[in-house]
Amino acid sequence: MTLPTVAQQQAVQRRTVAILSAGQVLGGIAFGATVSLGALLAADISGDDALSGLATASVTLGAALCAIPLARLATKLGRRRALTLGNLFALIGIGIVILAAALRVFPLLLVGIVLIGAGNAGNLQSRFAATDLASSHHRGRDLSIVVWATTVGGVAGPLLLGPGEVLGQAIGMPPQTGSYLFSLVAQVAAFVLYIVALRPDPLLLAQRIMAAGADQNTVEERRDHPLVARYAMFAIAASHVTMASVMAMTPIHLAHMAHGAHGGHATPADISSLVGVTIAMHVAGMYALSPVFGILADRWGRLRVVLLGQALLAASLLFAMFANDQAWGVMVALVLLGLGWSAATVSGAALLTEATMPALRTRRQGRSDSLMSFSAAGGAVLAGVILSNFQYGGLAVAASVLVLAIVVASPLGRMRAA
Repeated sequence: MTLPTVAQQQAVQRRTVAILSAGQVLGGIAFGATVSLGALLAADISGDDALSGLATASVTLGAALCAIPLARLATKLGRRRALTLGNLFALIGIGIVILAAALRVFPLLLVGIVLIGAGNAGNLQSRFAATDLASSHHRGRDLSIVVWATTVGGVAGPLLLGPGEVLGQAIGMPPQTGSYLFSLVAQVAAFVLYIVALRPDPLLLAQRIMAAGADQNTVEERRDHPLVARYAMFAIAASHVTMASVMAMTPIHLAHMAHGAHGGHATPADISSLVGVTIAMHVAGMYALSPVFGILADRWGRLRVVLLGQALLAASLLFAMFANDQAWGVMVALVLLGLGWSAATVSGAALLTEATMPALRTRRQGRSDSLMSFSAAGGAVLAGVILSNFQYGGLAVAASVLVLAIVVASPLGRMRAA
């Protein structure tokens, strides 16, 4: 089979980034809805706020369990098969969550959320799919564009809570599950998009080009830097744990604030509105400026932007420590939390890709996603315990330890010429 010219390869890359971005818009709706509703559903069905962290833990656990298998599937059969399998997992998970809410069975709810998390593993893989055919000069930019596309769905998901509840009540759905109807439609659309449009498969084409010795990588880009790759994986995972643990407990903290503001009689609509707006702002922080961080990572260097992310995370935790009794303070903390996560994970993913020789990239990318998700699952469970015993400010203090660790270990992330 004839290999594409450089111009043709660039055209395929542009088309691939556009398709992946559209898929992220659709996939982000389910992610945003689950982030907003998961903790509330878990607390309501279980009757215990301390168990609310299990919702976020289940999302990340599902992503962790499927990250490596999906990466292996992508290596053998291509990104298209892996991404569509992730969509199928999410579709099944949404159905189970709705059933669990109707039956009020807590373990079944967690099973459904785990499967939605498995679908999110596919969404995470999309950002690496954007680098399969990318040149080294634009790797951070292309990766960040796909990450940015999640903004639309991720912000829309929480904002659809209100309309979703109205629609759900009209057709007799269980309370707090109406917005999952929008998630269901979005996941079906993403499945069809990948099946029909993601051709040629970017990873399979990149493998063909590399096997023929026709890729444009320099000798230095073919070298492997395992220590730098390990640091990148650690920075991505620790930044994600910081973000996920604080974010997971924010709906519970806001629910308590709403009850306090209304004399202990806040309605579900009051809580949903406050949580929906706050999480939407947080998700916007996570994704809206990711192209800026991607361009900065290409121009300033990957490690500098990882450290910029830690500065933003530290600022977020300070607001969470000292302004957590005001709604505006929590909102500012959540926006900064999203921005710090974006800077650290976009630049960290680019650093991991750059530090790894092409033959090992997909494998390490899968391991990185698995480590990130497993760590966040444990962090979300601990976050519920910390919140119950030390409140929201204590959770911010605990999360700051991870930020400090990333900064202290940063010399390991410097790329050195061989």
